[in-house]
Amino acid sequence: MKIELAKTEIIHFVGIGGIGMCGLALIMKRMGFNVQGSDIIVNKNIERLKKDKIKVYIKHTKKNISSATILVISSAIKKNNPELKEAIKKQLPIYKRGEMLANIVSLTKNIVVTGSHGKTTTTSLLAAIFAKTKLDPTVINGGVLNAIKSTAKLGKSDWCILEADESDGSFIHVPPTYSIVTNIDREHMDYYNSMNDLKNLFIEFVNKVPPFGKSFICIDDKNNRDLLKKVRIKNFYTYGANSKSQFRIRNIKQFKFFSEYGLTINLPGKKNIIINKIRIPLLGIHNILNSTAAVAVALTIGISKKVIKSGLKEFQGVQRRFNKIFTYRETNFYDDYAHHPTEIKEVLKGVRAAYKKEEVICVFQPHRISRLKDLKREFCSSFKKADTVILCPVYAAGEKMKLGFNYSNFAKDIIKDSKVKLFMVNDQYELAKLTKNIIYGKKIVIGMGAGTISTWMRELPNLL
Repeated sequence: MKIELAKTEIIHFVGIGGIGMCGLALIMKRMGFNVQGSDIIVNKNIERLKKDKIKVYIKHTKKNISSATILVISSAIKKNNPELKEAIKKQLPIYKRGEMLANIVSLTKNIVVTGSHGKTTTTSLLAAIFAKTKLDPTVINGGVLNAIKSTAKLGKSDWCILEADESDGSFIHVPPTYSIVTNIDREHMDYYNSMNDLKNLFIEFVNKVPPFGKSFICIDDKNNRDLLKKVRIKNFYTYGANSKSQFRIRNIKQFKFFSEYGLTINLPGKKNIIINKIRIPLLGIHNILNSTAAVAVALTIGISKKVIKSGLKEFQGVQRRFNKIFTYRETNFYDDYAHHPTEIKEVLKGVRAAYKKEEVICVFQPHRISRLKDLKREFCSSFKKADTVILCPVYAAGEKMKLGFNYSNFAKDIIKDSKVKLFMVNDQYELAKLTKNIIYGKKIVIGMGAGTISTWMRELPNLL
């Protein structure tokens, strides 16, 4: 799909190295738009953009937008950003990522995946199922799919599968044909004033689904159940292990390298359907829920049970979702994006269910001071399924606020509430030294967080 319009427009992405911005920029470039961008450091996303011959400036300066005609900004961009200030001065059109995404996907039939947790994996599982069909969708994801080695793919059909980010409220602009709401959790309270504000936006989003589409909502989640009581138009299906789910999960079995389950499907005016032995190469109940959402949508639009099961079984995964990165002294080291207490609990629960005898060590780097302050109590009790925690310094993500409490006392509270052993490190070199001293034998080590912890974990073998 090549765009013949807007050839004279130069679209500048401020914060183009972010995972969501990168995916949108790649798609728009491949559609034929003239795209460029800027960020403060080089990362893997920027390397992907450069391979697609997208010009990227390192450092934000007003000179970067001298020829730009449209600005797209990520949710991380502050009001004092020099490019944003210059764009306002020049009266350029300025769009949030979600707004620009909405404009692009309005041209397609789409499946919009949103929620506080599980969006990226659910989007990826859907893409894996579609890959087994002749439907060739555009995919815009919040993580790198191993199958395509990218966050985005321009398809040849009029279908689009996309992850819609709720962090800045911009997901409300995306016009869904089909939608998935995985869960609603206390997150991004630096943007939302209250949980009610967050829930109300999800209610508005679900109400936007047209009569020829459908929403798929996980009712294992309490906040989702509350949402359904207030949705004006009852145009949705439910999924989960909850006995009232229309796509009900049964017979869960968890192994070291995969999970298996069945589904009983009970829809109004239709004969019950049973699907047995659905297998996914993922651990944890949270991933069984994510895959069930994908199954529910795929069945509803007419993809066969056989194709669905094949797509899920051969799913190649997403980067930073419990990915094994190396083995050292018989200990396996993993990398995971979990940075919210709920995510940490679910990952550790899944690992513990599969690895019952191994010691589980969590290397945790808190992400954002605001998140840690808001969810401090929840973080303290989120490591109960681990044996040991290695606590790293907070990754501030550009936030200038003060922590407001003693970090050593926070560590003591984790020990008390999660009943774990705990070590504190100041940097990746201390992490390497501690690894040499205490980690050997058949253990599981998981690096968790959304900051530099992934780099620390991946560079660890060079320091051992």
